[in-house]
Amino acid sequence: MIEDMTVRNLSPATQRSYVHAVAKFSRFFGRSPERLGLDEVRTFQVQLISQGISWASLNQTVAALRFFYGVTLGQAEVPERIAYAREPRRLPVVLGADEVVRFLEAVPSLKSRAALATAYGAGLRVSEVITLKVADIDSSRMLIRIEQGKSGKDRYAMLSVQLLGILRVYWRLAKPRHWLFPGRDEDHHIDQTVLHAACRSACKAAGLVKHVTVHTLRHSFA
Repeated sequence: MIEDMTVRNLSPATQRSYVHAVAKFSRFFGRSPERLGLDEVRTFQVQLISQGISWASLNQTVAALRFFYGVTLGQAEVPERIAYAREPRRLPVVLGADEVVRFLEAVPSLKSRAALATAYGAGLRVSEVITLKVADIDSSRMLIRIEQGKSGKDRYAMLSVQLLGILRVYWRLAKPRHWLFPGRDEDHHIDQTVLHAACRSACKAAGLVKHVTVHTLRHSFA
């Protein structure tokens, strides 16, 4: 039965993989696979997980068993009851308050440091930080206007007292006119690659073992 799985329409590599998976399933219980049911399938899945199988390999086995029951045995109702495994979502890397201080102090450029402080202090995406205009900082309402953010929508982000203080010091020293963080040519905003490079350098200079990106600062804010 295992050798004749009706796999002619599958690639040779997939055929071998499916036959191997069903054979392993059969050996685990010491019975022909057509005599095994959903309870055995679930027990087998648990056993594979306990052995540390990767999610990709586990789902490959699930695909083989779904094919075996649905196509080879013609039990059309069974495959939908053999669930694929969902890989758990990994928590994002975040920095503690002391790590953020060490990180920002390691950024030598005033402009990049202010931009990264804004990403952290207001929880902004890198695309939102680089396109900020001086006029977007509303100190009277303690808000930052974000134009054309995610999905092309305008929104407001909160402006903390601490971030306002940082931006005021930056503005007095840098005197930006239109773009809050201009590029080398003041008619254009800073390029996001500049901030990505600043992150890499600051992370190394601060001795942080975590992989820090501009998005890490956004997650840390959250």
